[in-house]
Amino acid sequence: MPYEAQRSHSMGAERHRFRVGPRVSSARADAFERDHHIALPAAYREFLVELGGSGAGPFYGLLPLENCRLFTMDRQSSDGAPRGFHHVDHAEALQGDRFLHIIEMGCSDLCLIGVTGPLTGRVVTGNADGFWQANVSSARDFLSWYERWLNHMRDGKDNLALGLTSPSTVAGAPWGPRATARRFRWPHAAEDRKDLSRTSSQRLTEAPDRTRDAVAEPGCVAPASGSVEGTVGIDRGIAQG
Repeated sequence: MPYEAQRSHSMGAERHRFRVGPRVSSARADAFERDHHIALPAAYREFLVELGGSGAGPFYGLLPLENCRLFTMDRQSSDGAPRGFHHVDHAEALQGDRFLHIIEMGCSDLCLIGVTGPLTGRVVTGNADGFWQANVSSARDFLSWYERWLNHMRDGKDNLALGLTSPSTVAGAPWGPRATARRFRWPHAAEDRKDLSRTSSQRLTEAPDRTRDAVAEPGCVAPASGSVEGTVGIDRGIAQG
């Protein structure tokens, strides 16, 4: 994906810098599945084995497989409040469908992929404490969801469900370039533009064995519930214990 001035800003890109970590061996993926008594969704497993096991992705990027944890969704409350999530080993976790935490969003927000039940293979975003309504992506599998991130970023779209902010929104924001230009001079701007001129796809294919660079700790993201392009509200009847 060539760098363009009108490309969307991807939240957390400063952390992963569009680099992926080492690929996951088939043997290691098999061991993870045995240890957790699950089967990794095919498209997600293919990405880990063929492209990279961490790094470049929506929000703060893909978690290394060894850091991925299983969650279950909380029971739907009688007042219709948003449903949270608990780690499967938590005392209050339900014995329902399981979701694997695969993307770092910051704070108690979660980006997961279904590994059992009717949402197997689908990407779900939510909040562990139920601060906002969980959503399931309309993308049919992990690769389609990942490509949507790349395509929407290239096309300069706003999509909170993917951590993307369009150039027009960024430009007018109090933290955007118009505001910062009045306060700061960026001596390395030319160097940064040169680095970004390489495509994301080139980084994914040329650097499969590089580990991601560690930068700032992740922060919170805005709730991605409601009228976000590419997501639908999660069915109340799914994944209840």
